[in-house]
Amino acid sequence: MQGVVKSYDPGSGHGTVLCDTDLSDYDLASDALAGSVFRMLRQGQRVVFDLDDAGRATRLRLGSEVDMGTPGFDADGQAS
Repeated sequence: MQGVVKSYDPGSGHGTVLCDTDLSDYDLASDALAGSVFRMLRQGQRVVFDLDDAGRATRLRLGSEVDMGTPGFDADGQAS
């Protein structure tokens, strides 16, 4: 799934992600940033994420232009 960070509190690690496809809010799982390049998140930051068994956003990561569906980028990630 992909979306944007709606809110994030670096002190507590709590936050929400707004999903692009269904506009649902997903709370961040406690391990959402584990193993990620992210150390902090900012509001409006685009991310790719999975949902855990409890329906929380986890495994946050950067997406490629293709993952994000950016117009003008083909399946090889090259500008067209």
